Amino acid sequence: MKKVLVTGGCGFIGSNFVRMLLEETELEVVNLDLLTYAGNPENLKDVQDNERYTFVKGDIKSRADVEKAMEGVDTVFHFAAESHVDNSINDSDPFIMTNVLGTKNMMDVAMAKGVEKFIHVSTDEVYGSVEEGSSTEKDLLEPRNPYSASKAASDLLVLSYVNTFDFNACITRSSNNYGPYQFPEKLIPLFVTNLMENKKVPVYGTGENIRDWLYVKDNCKGILIAGQKGKKGNIYNVDGGNELSNIELTKRILNMMGKGEEMIEHVEDRKGHDLRYSLDSSKLESFGWKPEKNFDEGLKETVEWYKNNESWWKPLKVKK
Repeated sequence: MKKVLVTGGCGFIGSNFVRMLLEETELEVVNLDLLTYAGNPENLKDVQDNERYTFVKGDIKSRADVEKAMEGVDTVFHFAAESHVDNSINDSDPFIMTNVLGTKNMMDVAMAKGVEKFIHVSTDEVYGSVEEGSSTEKDLLEPRNPYSASKAASDLLVLSYVNTFDFNACITRSSNNYGPYQFPEKLIPLFVTNLMENKKVPVYGTGENIRDWLYVKDNCKGILIAGQKGKKGNIYNVDGGNELSNIELTKRILNMMGKGEEMIEHVEDRKGHDLRYSLDSSKLESFGWKPEKNFDEGLKETVEWYKNNESWWKPLKVKK
């Protein structure tokens, strides 16, 4: 890899990935982002003058935009996606257009330009709810909401290009990410910022739904390793090893914020709400990757980041 394209690089995971590449490698980095509501140029304000960084405002569904951004690129890290489950339940059209058709356009241009490798970033939600054990890369996909269905469709499309066109692509699927620069519609930043504003935190149903939590920088390292060592047509799970029920996580946040349980507001459960996600990431671990951030330490650092960056998140909550 000499010059890489990161799509959705102004989003939460993408911006952390771009920053990591600029800090820890010598790669040239092109960032293609449409700057929709979750794509925030402020996420990369600190690197915008780096001589190895180029920003291209554009849409992954536009062939012309993608061709411009992909000029001279040898590796693509494809993060760009519509990602909020609740939004997909309200209107799934943008999810199908961006996640499926956008991914197809990305691969078509990558093939036309002779890109050497394509890393498609996906999610544990494509496996559906897991009652016991952990999902492996060979498990069937059973998405249960429009968002995860659109991601599963894009995953299968990527694999079909591998088989049909000998396209050199691999896929990563991570569990719930947390950390700095996450848009405040997601659970942890929503709860932290609500409590800063002395607002209650909305917990779906009884809060017994279980998620695994992965520090965003650990995920970024896993994705980079997949780009360096991942094999054509392979899938790599990226797991944090921190399974918690939503109610348990809520109580930890309340404790860190010095708030009591009277700040919890139980709300109507999400439609089709999956009970549990869990990943087996031993395949990626065979490359030497492992999550490094202790969850309690990472959560504390994340809470402190939002406390110290009110000027970053407050306009986003008003905007949304």
